[in-house]
Amino acid sequence: MLPTTNFAPPFTITRASHVALSVTDLAASRDFYRDVIGLVVTDESDDVVHLRGLEESAHHSLVLHRAEEARALRIGLRVRTDDDITAAERYFAGRGIDHERVEVPHQGPTLRFRDGVGTHIELTSSMEVVPRRMAAFHEFTAGAPQRLDHYQVATHDVQTATDFWAGLGMRLSEYTAKDGTDELWGTWMEVKGNTHDLVFTNGRGPRLHHFAYTVPDATSLIHAADVAGSLGFGDEIDRGPGRHGLSNALFLYLRDPDQHRIELFTTHYQFIDLEDEPIRWDVSDPRRAQQWGMPASRRWFFEASEFPGEPVREPLLTATPATLEDYLALH
Repeated sequence: MLPTTNFAPPFTITRASHVALSVTDLAASRDFYRDVIGLVVTDESDDVVHLRGLEESAHHSLVLHRAEEARALRIGLRVRTDDDITAAERYFAGRGIDHERVEVPHQGPTLRFRDGVGTHIELTSSMEVVPRRMAAFHEFTAGAPQRLDHYQVATHDVQTATDFWAGLGMRLSEYTAKDGTDELWGTWMEVKGNTHDLVFTNGRGPRLHHFAYTVPDATSLIHAADVAGSLGFGDEIDRGPGRHGLSNALFLYLRDPDQHRIELFTTHYQFIDLEDEPIRWDVSDPRRAQQWGMPASRRWFFEASEFPGEPVREPLLTATPATLEDYLALH
């Protein structure tokens, strides 16, 4: 069933903001995201590294924490003002949703909670400002990622996840449904005026499937793949280059040393005007995920990063897309 967006939400979310990961070898992960991906290291210590895209003035969009186990710690969203943090606390308290105000370095007022399907979320209203590097072309390396754009989360219950976020003001731009129905298999939801900030797809979850950065152009994707190969990470190209039907973007997916997945992509189309209707795709239609070429592998569809201490549930829907292995078995 398609959700109804709340156009007067209890607080105002503005965009995808930052993601925090735990990694088992901090130096190796820093080198990967700096040298293979092309992010900027804002600062680092023995236990934490903060990175950002070249276009970003916010202190960080990726935080790496040294740990014994690799996990997706949380995904971050920005709200417009400090008052929105207070409004979020009031909203969650009124609905019995556990939440916690926390102090986070380089961030303003910050609130943590779990959404309706257990995704670990962090809201913040501000962040320390640092110089943008978008005109420092001599510093562009690998894919030259510009800014964090969105997340994809695997969930056992796409409908519940979608309804939760629609109630907080997110709009549905595209969706995948079980063939011939509006039984939701995947939903692409946005607040910033392009096709998605937050995606939910059917699967064992909650788990973070990937986080994504925009790149300047298609050449940047090819260069990122070449750099990954030359630095010995060619086997960590998880999918692509290719073009999605959903969002119409060119893409490249890579896995870091702990197998967290990052996407580099050319940015997608606008979805601003309220008369725009969401685009529907059958789950059996391979063009939704890949306009040309072969489908993704099983590991792309079924592997993802767990959130710490969060039980992983089996999906409610049994419909699954065809994988590369399925394709090769038939050809």
